[in-house]
Amino acid sequence: MSELDKFLARAHALLDRIEPLLPGGDRAAGAEAASAFRWRRRGTHGVLEEIRHRSPIMLADLQCIDRQKEIIDRNTRQFLRGLPANNVLLAGPRGTGKSSLVKALLNAYRADALKLVEIGRDDVADLRDAGDAVGGKAGRFILYCDDLSFETGDAGYKSLKSAIDGSTGAMPDNVLIYATSNRRHLVPETMRENLDSHVIEGELHLSEALEEKLSLSERFGIWLTFQPFNQEQYLAIVDYWLKRLGAPVALPEAERDALQWALERASRSGRSAWQFACDWTGRHRLLDA
Repeated sequence: MSELDKFLARAHALLDRIEPLLPGGDRAAGAEAASAFRWRRRGTHGVLEEIRHRSPIMLADLQCIDRQKEIIDRNTRQFLRGLPANNVLLAGPRGTGKSSLVKALLNAYRADALKLVEIGRDDVADLRDAGDAVGGKAGRFILYCDDLSFETGDAGYKSLKSAIDGSTGAMPDNVLIYATSNRRHLVPETMRENLDSHVIEGELHLSEALEEKLSLSERFGIWLTFQPFNQEQYLAIVDYWLKRLGAPVALPEAERDALQWALERASRSGRSAWQFACDWTGRHRLLDA
């Protein structure tokens, strides 16, 4: 080992010792007062950073997903009252309201001591640490993992499995995990895996690799599936947001432009509907100014 390598090794060891003493060293700092956080890696440690500007989305703003709202709302109310409740996986195409639904729950139940901790895709391996950081703190914490997906062999995949169900240690009683994904099973399934499966006496036996991929999503007690919106639903969401934003002209005058907007983006999603309503409302108010 060169002199430079020895120096760098000593420097890293020193930083590891003093890092917890620096500002932000308390992993759960502020968890008592604030309601929304991000989990951040700082060197070898994770910390909770308060989210000061939260999304204003409310449950009433989310249209055409009433069944999903009802189920996750009930599960969250059970959790807040200390009753048995499940971890939740929200799966479906982009723009269908998965992430917005989780954020709306925080706005609905902040007064009931609900708190949210966002865990980034690259920090999923820290789920256990994040749960330990808020365990026993005042409030009920949802660890929120957005837009999850894993490649075969991804280390975060097994970390999430262990954090939910499969480790000797359990998550604290005041912690649940809510995750969103474009894939219901979180890991891609290849054509080769389906070809490798075989039929024996009418029974389909999938490979052990496929069973391993399914085992993660099965650890979530509740699966909420979101479907693409049809044209009628898309226009209903557009109409809601035009009225909500106070557009001077609403449907049916805006219908043709709303459909063109969706066509250009190849998406009749709730997100596209909201974006169109913002553009339409802003343009017409600008002209009237």
